[in-house]
Amino acid sequence: MNDELMKALNKNAVLRLWPETGKILQLTKGATYRAAMAGDIETVRFGHLLRVPTAWIRRKLGITNEGTAA
Repeated sequence: MNDELMKALNKNAVLRLWPETGKILQLTKGATYRAAMAGDIETVRFGHLLRVPTAWIRRKLGITNEGTAA
């Protein structure tokens, strides 16, 4: 797992839907927003901003709290 990604997941409770989450999941911008609107990506709304809980990203990628794949 990339060190920069692990720092972002450890430092933040949420990440931006695009570009952070989309790029982590290797999706295009359009595909990222479509997946979020379909409910395939868990989001939290702050006004007009969509954020993705890092806990959801960890579960999706199978990352434990220690940063290793489960």
